[in-house]
Order: sequence, then structure tokens, then C-alpha cells
Amino acid sequence: MANSFGKIFTVTSFGESHGSCVGVLIDGCPAGLPMTQEEIQKEVDRRKPVAAFSTTRNEPEQVEILSGIFNGYTTGAPICLQIWNRDIDSSSYEKIKNLPRPGHSDYAARIKYGGFNDYRGGGRFSGRITAGFIMAGAIAMKLLRRQTIEIFAHTIEIGGIKAGKKSIDEIRRSADGNTLRCADPEAAQRMMAVITQAQTKGDSVGGIIESIAVNVPAGLGEPVFDTLDGELAKALFAIPAVKGVEFGAGFGAAGLKGSENNDSFTMEGNAVVTLTNNAGGILGGMTSGMPVVLRVAIKPTPSISIPQQTINTDTMSN
Repeated sequence: MANSFGKIFTVTSFGESHGSCVGVLIDGCPAGLPMTQEEIQKEVDRRKPVAAFSTTRNEPEQVEILSGIFNGYTTGAPICLQIWNRDIDSSSYEKIKNLPRPGHSDYAARIKYGGFNDYRGGGRFSGRITAGFIMAGAIAMKLLRRQTIEIFAHTIEIGGIKAGKKSIDEIRRSADGNTLRCADPEAAQRMMAVITQAQTKGDSVGGIIESIAVNVPAGLGEPVFDTLDGELAKALFAIPAVKGVEFGAGFGAAGLKGSENNDSFTMEGNAVVTLTNNAGGILGGMTSGMPVVLRVAIKPTPSISIPQQTINTDTMSN
């Protein structure tokens, strides 16, 4: 099992959904970065309202710093952060441990690990592990802000309801104005209605999130096999619900002519910019200096109450 990502700033994830805790170990963070428990907690707390739409668990999500941060600064040592799992009821999983749930990793994990994996709540393959990703992200974002790089994200589609096109400034100002973090308030209301309608029927819906990084210098990325878009996609697919990643025009570029898709260069003062950004800020696997724009497709949460067909892996029968 591969649990670490990154070479300079290395993130190692640990824990299971119904284990004692989930957490992250970060190696490579320089000493002297101002960082407090409250700053990390603030980012973790942002996931709570949204989690209510995808899980019935109500975790307190209290961040604990075990190492690497002292007197409000990083020490240069590995940073270990964890969150205890408190709201756990594994009894229902004992009853269905031989009944792989459609849409979950149960069957694939059972085959790969010979039945020794922790199946409770999805175990290592649960969205619960993303709490560790958020803690690592809180530190990574602060490091990036030292270089004036800013990253933000917003919801652009849920259940087929699409948000209107917004400028970067509008997204920055408005995305946190509602629970769904959609910069289009009217679309957010319709998205909420679709979610509620699906929940009433015991079902769920998927969506699309767009992330934007601004002030990224040109030339970042290592062709051919360590391209920036490739590395970002690899990290994003560690999120259990992600089923697709695209940059810039993405799959839409397949329907364009070269003259439509190409981003023409121009000078803006002393800066080289492009008139459009269909490349999403990445050319040849390297940053172009334009905002890095990516989108991820999030599948509907597979934990639904509608009866579904499955098998018994103990008896190998329907």
C-alpha cells in the first residue's frame, strides 16, 4: 500500500475510518514557519458543514499536534498531526462484512489484501482519511503564501445544476458565502434542492469542483514523467470520491479547433501572459505563469439507502 506522496514536501497518510485515529506525517517543512493548532483546526472545521451531506457521522474533528511544531513555529522536524475517531459504530459492518457494498472498495480490497483489511466503514479507503489531507494542506498553503501563491476552490456543479461563470475575484469573495461553497448563490440554492430531493429518496448526487492557483511562476514541473499536471492528478485521485480530473478546457478541448484552443501570448507590462487560458496554466507539463485551473469530478456518495444487488463473498453466491 502506497501511503506517501511528494519528494521535497512528503506527506504520509495514516489511519482507518473506524480505527483509533486518522492523521498525517509531513516531512520536509522548513523550520521557522509560523503555525498554530488553531490555524490547522480552522481548515479542518471547514469540512464539517459539507460532510453532513455525505456521512451520518458527527466527529468533533479535534486536531492534535504530536511533533514538529513548538512555540507556534515549525521546528524542521517531521510534523505529526492526528484526529481521534470518536463517533464510531462498527456493529452494522460486522453484519455485512461478506456483502460488498456497490460503489465502495469492499470487494477490490478484500481480494487484494486477502480479507485482512479493516473493512469497517471502508477502512483505509474511506473519505475519512481526507481529514489528514486537509491538515497537510493547511501547512502547504501557508508555505505557498510565502511565495505569494494563493489557492482557492469552489463548487461549479452538483446533480446537473451548473453555476454561472465567475471571475477569479468573484470566486475569492463569494465561494465561502454558502454551505456548498458555490460562488453563484442562486445556483447554490438549486443545488441544495437537488441534494435534498435525492436524500429524500435515499439517493445521492455527484458534482464538480474547480480549483485555481494564482501567482504561480512559470517553469514549475518536471517533464516527462513528473509533469505538474500529472503529479496534481495523482494527488487528487487519492481522494476516494474523485473519478476525473481535467485542466483548463480539459475534455472540452477535444471539440475545439487548434485556432480556438491555442492561448495567444501578449505582454502585460513586463509580464508575459496569454489572452485565454485553455491550457489551464500548464504547457508541456510545466506552469506557464497563468493561473493553474483544474476541475475534479466527484462521484455520488455510494452510501445510499436504496436496496442494491450484491453477492456473498463467503459463499460466493448471489
